[in-house]
This record gives sequence, structure tokens and C-alpha cells, in this order.
Amino acid sequence: MPVGTARTCMNGLNALSGVGLLTVPYALSEGGWVSLALLAAVAAACWYTGILLCRCMDADDAIRTYPDIGEHAFGRTGRLLVSAFTYVELYLVATGFLILEGDNLDKLFPGARVTLGTVSLAGKRLFVVLVALVVAPTTWLRSLGVLAYVSATGVFASVVIVLSVLWAAAVDGVGFSGRGTTTPLRIAGLPTALGLYIFCYGGHPMFPTLYTSMKRKSQFPKMLVICFLLCTLNYGAMAVLGYLMYGDGVLSQVTLNLPSARLSSKVAIYTTLLNPVTKYALVVTPIAAAVEERIRGAAGKGARAVSVAVRTLLVLSTVAVALALPFFADLMALVGSMLNVAVCMLLPCACYIRIFGAPSMSSVEAVAIGGILVLGSLVAVTGTYYSLMKIIHELV
Repeated sequence: MPVGTARTCMNGLNALSGVGLLTVPYALSEGGWVSLALLAAVAAACWYTGILLCRCMDADDAIRTYPDIGEHAFGRTGRLLVSAFTYVELYLVATGFLILEGDNLDKLFPGARVTLGTVSLAGKRLFVVLVALVVAPTTWLRSLGVLAYVSATGVFASVVIVLSVLWAAAVDGVGFSGRGTTTPLRIAGLPTALGLYIFCYGGHPMFPTLYTSMKRKSQFPKMLVICFLLCTLNYGAMAVLGYLMYGDGVLSQVTLNLPSARLSSKVAIYTTLLNPVTKYALVVTPIAAAVEERIRGAAGKGARAVSVAVRTLLVLSTVAVALALPFFADLMALVGSMLNVAVCMLLPCACYIRIFGAPSMSSVEAVAIGGILVLGSLVAVTGTYYSLMKIIHELV
């Protein structure tokens, strides 16, 4: 594989390697063993829609980004639709980062409490606020090169987490005797499982950038196959490991099940904590940039102060949402079902059909795209409904 293609492949792996890794054992416990086939089906569907996006880019040399594809297909409305789904997805992912950090830090330091006057914060809420104080200054930076470099260790971190969990099971005495691991299929849990599986493959906004960066664009489908195959193997391994270890007792993040006194557990948890801290600013910056672009004319000489204010308010708002909805798995299932399914499955198919027209498609293409649209629509309706019901149930 040429060096440039290998570099793009690594960037693609980083785009697909994220905190979804921690939720796949829980997803498997929700859907049963048969749902692993759905993980593979989701991976195949998202790979194919990634190819469709790049075919859409070939229709016009002026297309450089995902919103450009939306505009080429559906005009200004298409650009706004793609941008809206992408920005809301990024916002909720940033919120999920804070919830994840709070959950795992509370496991490492149980009973922590800080009191300032009449205000007292403890446990997960305390750590959500502390992490927000740490990441807020990183969002003010104009150049995120260092953070991008650190967050690019996502592939390495994912492998370390899986190996640490395996070590905890095989060496540190956890074992593979989780209860309830003989259930082949749980129909009621499939919407949640599918939402979480789709959340794992939410890298489509990055694909146009990866495609334009390649000198040999004909290698892109092959590169994308490698990325999806390796990530799916990693996700599948973690799902099976976590489910065999803890069965129906597996939590929304498998790291929360690990025995905190063991070195393998500490390695897994600290590795888990690193990526969200470094990626938070990278995730929030596109949203902040869009807001700043809208108010740039009114800012005048105070543009820098406005930028800091906008980004600080964004951080504060994600803190408020994280404290109000501290349900990591349910929130990520909602992101997967409502937003990722649109960005990764429905919109690529719709844009492709609009740009090239249904008559130009082969019968195989028509069947594949039709199947993806049906699957995506089912997940969007059922997954969004079940995720919202679970969140409402937790709040009541």
C-alpha cells in the first residue's frame, strides 16, 4: 500500500475509532448474539454509503465537503440539512464525552466531594464540571494541531482498551462466566443495539476530506474496506469479551464493570479518559466556527472576545445537558438512531439518487440502496422512539 494511502487509512481508522467501543458489550446484551450479524450489516451499509458519498464528489470538482454534496443534490436546503444533522450530532457527542469522563472518574475516585460556600458537588456531577474546566481553554485555541495529533492515537487507544479488558478477564480473575450469555436474540433490545452499532460508524463527515486528500483516489474503496473491516473486528472482539465477562450485568460502558483495583482496569480507564479530553475541542470547534461565521460582521474588533464567549457558552451548555441527562448509553443510542443514521445512511443514499437519478442505477445498486433506506428508516423510527422513552423513564 502506498505511503499516502496508508496515511489516509490511518486517518480513516481514527475517524471510526471512538467511545462507541465501550458501549458495544452493552449493545450485544440488549440485542443478543444474533445482533452481531446486525453489527456486520451496519458496517457493510455504512461502508457502501461512504462509497456513494465519494461518487457524488466525482460529479463536480467543486465539491469538497459533505455539506457541498448536500447543496449539489438539493440546493441550499440540502446544505442546511446536512449541516444541521452534523452539528447536532457533534454537540451531543461532546456532551457524551463529559458524561463518560464523569462516570469513569467517579469509578476511580469514589466519594469525591467539593464544597464552596453553600454549593456542594459530588460524584459524577463534580467530575463533569471539573473536566469541563479542563477542556474549556482548549476550545479557545485557534490552532488545534497538537490536540489533533494526540487524538489521532485513537486506533492505538482502542487496541489498548480491548487488550486491557482481555487481560482483566484472562489474567486478573474476572473470567468469562457472565450470566445470561446464552440468549440468542432479544427483539425488545434491538432498537437500542442498532442505534449503538450505527453510532460506532459515524465517520462520514470526514470521508470527503479523506477522499480529497488522496492522490490515488481509485484506492479509496479499498482503503475504506480495510478501515471498516479492522474497526468491525475490534468492535466485535470488545462486544464478545465484555458480554462473556459480565453477561446481562454489563453496564453502558464496560470499563465501569472492571475491578478498579487491578492494573489492567486502570490502564483501560485512563486510556478511555484520554481521548475525550483531547477530542472535545476538535468536536466543538466546527459548531463554534459556524456560530462565529454568522455573527462575525457584528463582532467587529471584538471578534476574539466573541469567539471565546461563544466557545465558553457552548462548553457550559454541554455541561448543563450532561448534568440533566447523565445516561451515556441511552444518549449515544439516540445519537446513533436519530442523527448518525441520517448522516451515515439516509442522506448519502438520497444525495446519490438525486444527483445521478434512479434510472442510471444498476439493479444491484438499486437493491443495495433500497435495503439501506429501509434499514435506516426502521432504525430511525424505532431506535429514536425507544431511546427517548428510556431517557424519559430515567428522568421520571
